[in-house]
Amino acid sequence: MILKNTILGLLCLLCVSVVRGQQSFKFAQVTDTHVGGATGADDLRRTVKDLNQQKDIDFVILSGDVTEFGSDEELALAKRILDSLSLPWYVIPGNHDSNWSESGANSFRKVFGAETFFFRHKGYQFIGTTSGPNMRMSPGQIPRENLVWMDSVFKANPDIETPLIYINHYPQDSSLNNWYEAINRLKGRNTQLALCGHGHANLLYDWEGIPGIMSRSNLRAKDSVGGYNIIEIGAGRATFTVRRPLWKTEEQWQEVALVNHHFAQQANPYKRPDFSINEKYKNHYQLAWTFQDDSDLGAGFAQYAQTIITGNTIGEVYALDLKSGKKKWNYKTGGKVYATPAVWKDIVVVGSSDGNIYGLQAKTGKLKWLLKTDKAVLGSTAIDADGIAYIGGSDGKFRAIDVKTGQVKWRFNQLKGFVSSRPTLYKDKVIFGDWGNGFYALAKKDGALLWEWNNGHSNRMFSAAACYPVVSNGRVFIVAPDRFMTCLDVETGRVIWREKKDPIRVRESMGLSRDGTLIYVKTMDGNLLGVSTDGDHMDVVWQSALQLPYELTPSNIATNGSQVFVPSHAGLLSAVGANDGAILWQYKLSNAMINPIFVLENNQVIVSTMDGIIAKIDLNSHE
Repeated sequence: MILKNTILGLLCLLCVSVVRGQQSFKFAQVTDTHVGGATGADDLRRTVKDLNQQKDIDFVILSGDVTEFGSDEELALAKRILDSLSLPWYVIPGNHDSNWSESGANSFRKVFGAETFFFRHKGYQFIGTTSGPNMRMSPGQIPRENLVWMDSVFKANPDIETPLIYINHYPQDSSLNNWYEAINRLKGRNTQLALCGHGHANLLYDWEGIPGIMSRSNLRAKDSVGGYNIIEIGAGRATFTVRRPLWKTEEQWQEVALVNHHFAQQANPYKRPDFSINEKYKNHYQLAWTFQDDSDLGAGFAQYAQTIITGNTIGEVYALDLKSGKKKWNYKTGGKVYATPAVWKDIVVVGSSDGNIYGLQAKTGKLKWLLKTDKAVLGSTAIDADGIAYIGGSDGKFRAIDVKTGQVKWRFNQLKGFVSSRPTLYKDKVIFGDWGNGFYALAKKDGALLWEWNNGHSNRMFSAAACYPVVSNGRVFIVAPDRFMTCLDVETGRVIWREKKDPIRVRESMGLSRDGTLIYVKTMDGNLLGVSTDGDHMDVVWQSALQLPYELTPSNIATNGSQVFVPSHAGLLSAVGANDGAILWQYKLSNAMINPIFVLENNQVIVSTMDGIIAKIDLNSHE
C-alpha cells in the first residue's frame, strides 16, 4: 500500500510538471559587448567561439549595448560575428545602440529583424523590450510603441500564470523615465525574474518585488578575458555563474528563488511620478487639449494654417487640428521620424530614417515629391523665404532643396558625422554641427564652405550637434556635452571666447531672448541662466529662480517675449518671467523628455513628450 501511494504521488507530481510544462534548462546572457569599442569585437568573437563549444546551453540573450555608437558599420560587424553562433539567440538594443545612432535606431531593426522579442521555452515566457533613450540625451525610456506591443503580446497570450522572465537593457527603476509603465504591466503576469545589463557589473536588485539581476559586460576591460553569465533555471530557482570564455567557469555568484509573487493581490506602496504641480498652477494657464500617440515622439512641430504637423517613431507624419487636437491627416514613411518638419507655403518638408526626404501637401498629407538619399535623414529642416530647404543627413551630405519641385540645388559632401539638429539660417549662411565634432558655416547660395570650427575632441560624444545654434550680435553661440559654451564670430568662425565655467555645467539646451541680448542656457544642475550676447567672455547677467533636478534634455528653450519656456527630461514644462526670472507656472505632461517647444503667435504653446503626449496650452488672459 505504501509503495502504491508513493507511486501515485510521484505520478501526480509528474502530471503537474507536465501540465505546467516547466523543465530545467540553461541559457547565457551576454551583454554590453560594445562592438566598435577598443576590444568589443574581439571579445564577442571569443564569447561566440566559447558558446559554440557549450553542450548544455539552450539559447543566448543579448541584452543591449551591442555596439559602441549604433553605427551601420558597427551593427553589420556585430551581426557577422553573431551569425557564427550556432545557438538560437535573441537581442535587444541598449542606449549606445540608439542614442548616437546615425540611422535613428532604424538599422538595428533592419539588421537584427526586430528590437523586441517574445518566446516560450520549457514552460517559461521570455519578453524583451528596448530601453532608449533614442536620439536625444535623457534617462532611458521604453518606447511607447514597445509598451503597446507588450499589451498586444499579453492579450494574445492570456495565460497569466505562466512564469515570465523580462529583459531590458536598463534596471527597472528611475534610471528609466517610465519604469513604472513596464512594472505595472509585468505585475499583471507571473513575472518571476527580470534581467538587465547597462552597469557592467553583477548585481542583485529588487524592482518592486520583482527579483532583478544586472549582468557584467562581455568586455575584458582591465582584465585579459571578458565574461558572460550562464543562468540555470530549475527546482524553483535561477542560479548565476560567470563563464570566462575559452578559459574557465567561476563559482556560482547568485541564486534567486523563482516563485509566483501574486502581485495582483498586493497593494502598491511604491513611488510613482508626482503630478501635484499641475494642481498648484492650474489657474495660470488653460489646457486646451491633449493628444496621445501610440508611439514615441522625437520631433518638434511646424504650423500650416490651423494645423500643427509632427512625426513619430513608427514613421508617421501627421497633422492635428489646432482647435480640437484631432488628427486631420496621416502619411506613413518607411522609417522612424525624429526630424522636425518645416512648411513653406503649402508644402511640408521632413526627413525619415528610411533615407528619404518627403515633400507633402500640407493640407492633405499627400505625397508631392520624394528625394532618396543614401542613409537616414535625422536632421530637421530650415526653409528660407525663397522656398529653399536646408537639411543634413547621415550619408555625409548636407543639401539645399527647392521646396516647390524637390530638386537638389546643391550638396555639401564634407560632413564628418551625421546631422540630427536643425540648422540656423543667418543672412547668407547656413550654420550647423554634426556628430563628428564638425561645425560649419556654408553659403546658402551654393553650399560653399565659408568656415569650419572643430572643438578639438576625438570623442564624437562631445560634438556640438544636438543644440540649435543661436546667432546674435554677429556671433554664433553653441553648447555641447563637453560642458563648454562657445562664442564664434559669425563671419569668420574665429573663437571669441570658449569657456567651461565651474560650477556652471551647460550641455545642449539653449535659446535666444526676444530682444537678442541674452542666450538662455539650461545647466545639468537644473539652473536657467542668461549669458550676454556682447560680452568678451561667458558673462552670466541673468538668472532664473527655477531650480530643476539633474537635467539632460537637449530640447531648445523658447520664449514669447514675456515668458521663457524651459523643457526638462522628466516631462515638466516651466514658464519663467523674461524680466525677473520668477517662476510663473509649471505643467507636468508625463515623466518623459520634452521635445522642441513650439510657440504660436496667439499666445499659445504646443508641447510634446517623448512618450507620445501632445498638449496645447493657452496663456491668453493668464499673463
